[in-house]
Amino acid sequence: MTLEFGNPDLEGLKFPQDDPLVITPIIENYPVMRVLVDNGASVDILFHDTFIRMGYDDSQLTPSDAHIYGFNHVEFKVEGAIQLPVTIGEEPMEATQMLNFQVVKAASTYNAIMGRTGIHAFKAVPSTYHMVLKIPTRNDVGEAKGNQKMARSCYVATLRPDGTGGQVLPIEDMDVRENDEL
Repeated sequence: MTLEFGNPDLEGLKFPQDDPLVITPIIENYPVMRVLVDNGASVDILFHDTFIRMGYDDSQLTPSDAHIYGFNHVEFKVEGAIQLPVTIGEEPMEATQMLNFQVVKAASTYNAIMGRTGIHAFKAVPSTYHMVLKIPTRNDVGEAKGNQKMARSCYVATLRPDGTGGQVLPIEDMDVRENDEL
C-alpha cells in the first residue's frame, strides 16, 4: 500500500494557500472540529475547555507535573493526561488509535493538536499543500481532508491585533457544538 498525493487531492482548494492542516477526527464518540495536525508538536494536546465539553472532569486525568513550551517559549502547565481513542477516515478505510493527550488550560482557536506522537501512531502522512492526512488502513488508504475555510478562520483569529488572538472568531462553521460535534 502506497500513501501518495496527486492532483485529485487538490480539488476544491483555493490557491495560493499556505493554510494549516485542520481536520475533524472522532475523539472518543465525538467528531471534534478544529484539530490542528502539527508535525512540529512533540505531543498530542487536548485543550481543557474541549475536555470539559466532552463530558469529562479533572478527576479523570492522570496527574502530571509536566510543562509544555510553545514556539515562543511560553510555558503551559499540563493539567493531566488522558488516553482516548481517535478515529480517522471513513469506513471501510478508517483507523483507530489510542492517543495520550496532554490536557492544557490555554486559550486556543483549536480544540486539539495532533502532534508527532499521534501522526506516528497512525503511521500517517500529512500534506499541508494538499490539505489532507493519509493513513494506512486494513482495507487501503484512508484520509482526513482538511477544512480550508476553518483553517483560515483559526489562523486569522490567532493573528488579530486587538488582543483576541487565541480566541475563536464567531464564524458559523466555528461553532463549538454543531450536531454533536466539538
